[in-house]
Amino acid sequence: DLMLPAGTVLGPREVGLLASLGAGRVRSRPRPRVVIISTGTELREPGGHLEYDSIFDGNSFMLAAAVRTVGAIAYRVGAVDDSPKAFRRMLSDQLVRADLVVTSGGISKGDHDVVKEALSPLGTVKFSEVAMQPGKPQGFGTVFDEQTPIITLPGNAVSAYVSFEVFVMPAIRRMMGLTPYRRPMVHAVLSADLQSPPGRRQYVRGVFEVTHRGAKVTPIGGAGSHLIGGLAKSNALIVVGEDETALNMGDTVRTLVLDRPF
Repeated sequence: DLMLPAGTVLGPREVGLLASLGAGRVRSRPRPRVVIISTGTELREPGGHLEYDSIFDGNSFMLAAAVRTVGAIAYRVGAVDDSPKAFRRMLSDQLVRADLVVTSGGISKGDHDVVKEALSPLGTVKFSEVAMQPGKPQGFGTVFDEQTPIITLPGNAVSAYVSFEVFVMPAIRRMMGLTPYRRPMVHAVLSADLQSPPGRRQYVRGVFEVTHRGAKVTPIGGAGSHLIGGLAKSNALIVVGEDETALNMGDTVRTLVLDRPF
């Protein structure tokens, strides 16, 4: 009889079963090692002192926690200044322990696009504007002789988290041999009206709950990509299609439930 199919996550119960069957070794995939790099001269470590032109680096901690939640190993690197040379040097030093690199910041249209400026000359990383909100600027490719995959995310916290859910998390799960790669969609009844820009797939933060009347989801947090307070209170992302500009209370919507197991 088949005891453990391919793709099974080996936890204590599974390891106990294998040992009781006399299996001295099994073929398995190691947990991917993911290096997380934030960029920005203005970033400071939490617990330190803020000046008028600085902010705390929340993205790298958030992304590291998200990586560990998926089941991979996270290596969080301190923030890199807005210097392409410093970024390339940091990136090169980190590749020895990286199966995947994830960056945040430095890819939008602005004065300090350090990631784009550092990686574009390589010709192996493509930067694009994706038809989604939040998370329009994105980048993906491989770097240096190691051809290590890299995913570059926006610097806004909400944009970075949504981008992780949409792009990074499925990539890590695929590296681990897990299915499904993407978080399953569920349907829920919308408890408030929603507006959405045309031509973009919008991911709206929301609170999902199941009542005696069925599943419902309530939008929270406002539309700004910087409003991380709403993200912390949410447990779902409401998915509004590119061709939908208005949804009404009572409509059934597609929802990604963030705390639900696969």
